[in-house]
Amino acid sequence: MEVVLAKSAGFCFGVKRAVDTVYEEIEKGGVIYTFGPIIHNKEVVNDFVEKGVKEINSLEELDSLPKGLVIIRSHGVAKSIYEGIEKRGFSIIDTTCPFVKRIHNTVNTESEAGKTIVIIGNEGHPEVEGIKGWCANESYVVGSEEDALKLKGVLKGDICVVSQTTFNINKFKDLVEVLKNICYDDNVSVVNTICNATSERQNEAAQLAAKADVMIVIGDSQSSNSRKLYEISKMHCERTYFIQTLKELHLELPANANLVGITAGASTPKNIIEEVQNYVRTYF
Repeated sequence: MEVVLAKSAGFCFGVKRAVDTVYEEIEKGGVIYTFGPIIHNKEVVNDFVEKGVKEINSLEELDSLPKGLVIIRSHGVAKSIYEGIEKRGFSIIDTTCPFVKRIHNTVNTESEAGKTIVIIGNEGHPEVEGIKGWCANESYVVGSEEDALKLKGVLKGDICVVSQTTFNINKFKDLVEVLKNICYDDNVSVVNTICNATSERQNEAAQLAAKADVMIVIGDSQSSNSRKLYEISKMHCERTYFIQTLKELHLELPANANLVGITAGASTPKNIIEEVQNYVRTYF
């Protein structure tokens, strides 16, 4: 039986940069906070906590804490968060993914020019909340066709559409068409802000799942891009498992299984991927 690991499985550039930055600051010593979990992976976040890093989730928490360094999560935060941290006298290191930072700059510029911002993504996701916080006027989040249709008659004037970096590319295209149908095409500008790594990872998952008898997707349950990989893989391979670590894998293979495919979200550490891969190769 063949076990195939997707080429792009595991840490993307932005996540690796964020994680490496935290470890570098731990080595330097001092008081370190992260604003929210630095990435969506409990194993990594727990390791930071064990090394003395404290996670905060609001500006108010800083009011009762000793001064130190605040590291901005890879998902980014609202403009007001930066201002609030600096106002309280804390230092900042920003590990916002460059692809997310690009969206912040886009929505800030376009909204200041008078355009209404529509963010295609998951309401409540930290990346989406951060993007909203860079809009100079009202913005809207669209995660489904139903969400888009609710904006009929609400969206007026010029509109700029962006996307959460980890959103499903095909779903993004479908929702853009719905938005164009309920608005005048000439008033809608679209900036595809899904990062290249996400698109590549999703395409690889689809191609591998289409050939696999069993598919394993490794990622944190809170990870948006991991859940998208699971949804895509499940569309092409009915026997798709979604796990965070090896201990959650209860693998059952059909007698005629020839290929097991493995992929992993952008916030999944290499050691967890290798552990799952080696286990499947050794025991099946």
